[in-house]
Order: sequence, then C-alpha cells, then structure tokens
Amino acid sequence: MLKFTNPATLSKPFSRYTHVVTAPEGCRWVHISGQVGATVEGTVPDGFEAQARQTWANVLAAIRAGGMDIKDIVKANIFLTRREDIQPSRSIRDEVLRGHAPASTMLLVSGLALPSLLLEIEVVAARPIAAKGQTGAKRTKPARKPARKAKARAKPRRR
Repeated sequence: MLKFTNPATLSKPFSRYTHVVTAPEGCRWVHISGQVGATVEGTVPDGFEAQARQTWANVLAAIRAGGMDIKDIVKANIFLTRREDIQPSRSIRDEVLRGHAPASTMLLVSGLALPSLLLEIEVVAARPIAAKGQTGAKRTKPARKPARKAKARAKPRRR
C-alpha cells in the first residue's frame, strides 16, 4: 500500500498534493512521458481549460495502458507556460484526481515543444505486487522468448 505523508517538519502543501509518497518494496512502477493536450487525431485545442482537460485525459489513458489507475499515481510534474494558469491548473487537477493527492511539482517554463502547447504533465505510478494467492494488483508475467531449436548437424562422412 502506498503511504502519503505531510510531515510536521515541512510547511503545509500550498494546494492538493502530498510532500512524501512512500512505496513498499516489491512494487511495479510505470513512468509516463510528458503528456500534452493533443487529441488522438493530433489536434491541439485552443485555450488553457480545453488543453488541460485533454492533457489529463491523456495522462489517465496512459496510466491505464500501463495497468494503473488514479490511486496509483505517486508523482505528477506539471509544466505551465503562463503564470495565470496556475489556479485553473490546480482546479482541473483536483477535479480529475477526485481527492487523490500525489507528490507534485509545478513549474513555469518559457515554452514547450510546440508554441501552441500551454501545459505538459508527466506522472509516475506504482502499485504493490500482490503475493501469491492474494487478489488485488495484477501480476504480470515477463514475456518469454520462444526456445531456439538446435540445428541438427550432419555427421561428417568418412571416406
């Protein structure tokens, strides 16, 4: 089980995030590349709210593709290009994460890969691997390579 802690030795978080997230030994980890507000077709919507909602939809699709869910997110890094988008970004994040408060970093950057992009979000997720016989987290088996057949060698002929 992931442990979310805000130690008394640190200031209270400025918004909905947790200072320290501890994952137990034996977790499966998924690292998601930075997601932007591009649709499946590759279009980027106009305006911060539309991009933020599409970006979070892409983040959730990515973690689900990795076998994780919202509650498994342990860290979110949010990159914004405009200071005025800080509060709307926090509001949309809180709505999407439905009370989940992972460790989080928000950065103001001078730009992203495309000039039309207003934010990018990358996340890390972790889920404890269930012990044999327990239900809960899905265990994944490593892919096995098919065994190579040994080539039959012809015996040299004696003359």
